[in-house]
Amino acid sequence: MDPAQNTSAGIGGSGSNGTIRYQTNDGTSTVADDSKENLSQVINSIEKTLGVLHQLHLTVTSFTPASQLHLLQRLNSLVMELDNMTKLSEKCNIQVPMEILNLIDDGKNPDEFTKDVLNSCIARNQVTKGKTDAFKDLRKHILEELEQTFPDEVDMYREIRASSAAEAKRLAQSQSVLPNGDAKVKNEL
Repeated sequence: MDPAQNTSAGIGGSGSNGTIRYQTNDGTSTVADDSKENLSQVINSIEKTLGVLHQLHLTVTSFTPASQLHLLQRLNSLVMELDNMTKLSEKCNIQVPMEILNLIDDGKNPDEFTKDVLNSCIARNQVTKGKTDAFKDLRKHILEELEQTFPDEVDMYREIRASSAAEAKRLAQSQSVLPNGDAKVKNEL
């Protein structure tokens, strides 16, 4: 996704990077991410704000001049909760794709975005798999044709391919590299 299509909801401006350091018994420090805690606080604040908005709606729909003080108290409560939500959101760094916001504005379920992205990935994967299979079939067909025309050269080619594959596998195992090129990571707990 293009970064220009993302909007930020509460990018931290307080200078905190969202981590807490804990000192262990052996003197080393461990970093624990507190972003889940910050997000939890923002979610709770959103839920409180929705509750206050509901109470405010009920107060407005049944408004009488005698309930004006109650209405003002609810409005003040809403302002305080929105202020609290703003302060809490400064500790969070959440990227929200514009497509999701547009879906919400259109009154649609944001899960549709996830479903569409997943279906798009599946379709692209199937196209790529089809191309890969076509190249495998082409390679097989070319080798069959070459074997009929140049049998000695094809045998030499297969021997060279087998020895280079064995060498690559041995080298990968000695360097702790997986056959797909990824490096093995040792867990150091």
